Amino acid sequence: MIITDTHTHLYSEAFDEDRTEMIKRAIDANIKRFFIPAIDSTYTESMLQLEKDFPENIFLMMGLHPTHVKENFKEELAHMEEMLAKKKFYAVGEIGIDLYWDKTTLGIQIEAFKHQINLAKKYKLPIVIHCREAFDEIFEVLEQEKSDDLFGIFHCFTGTKAQAEQAISYNMKLGIGGVVTFKNGKIDQFINQIDLKHIVLETDSPYLAPKPYRGKRNESSYIYMVLEKLSELYGMSIEEVAKITTENSKQVFGI
Repeated sequence: MIITDTHTHLYSEAFDEDRTEMIKRAIDANIKRFFIPAIDSTYTESMLQLEKDFPENIFLMMGLHPTHVKENFKEELAHMEEMLAKKKFYAVGEIGIDLYWDKTTLGIQIEAFKHQINLAKKYKLPIVIHCREAFDEIFEVLEQEKSDDLFGIFHCFTGTKAQAEQAISYNMKLGIGGVVTFKNGKIDQFINQIDLKHIVLETDSPYLAPKPYRGKRNESSYIYMVLEKLSELYGMSIEEVAKITTENSKQVFGI
């Protein structure tokens, strides 16, 4: 059984004390594939180092996170373009719109999001979407940009069943993580009505730890709690859920 964590910030400062041990813990628990989203250029070196340290297990994305779209966003996008031209990445991400922290940057967030979608199309890569309090805005951009060559993952999906179906209609898989284990997470109420072929697993570690670790540092080995919850909701074995979701991740990332 091979489990895939499609979204984990393994370079995060939260892991500076025990990064290697934490990754090995996950690998020993059959979590063999880690897809690493970018935030901005300040993390590029750490990401490349991770790939060097675990070449069989680490797969990098390149992108500019919406909360890091600031005055210098054009320089950040130029760095991203330079990196995409230079080496192999497996997705453009994480990108999107975040209106939780700062609504004043909506205009440049949309500009950066569209620019990165076009880079993904150019390099024939999936996109990995970050959406916080911005479903309408994200869907508006996806509606404008939709095409057969636009596909990817709606990371940390926390919307309604109707929003899940809309995301899927744009060739997006739903990234399901710790929120599915929360009492007030709500997605557990309908997720089993969504065919498992549309689902991939993620932790978003070090954030959003599942029960019983909620509020503590998350890590990739905790994806088991997500797997157990989905296995219970879908009435399938853990092995079957792991197999299908890993196959889904291969469809998206091409590996």
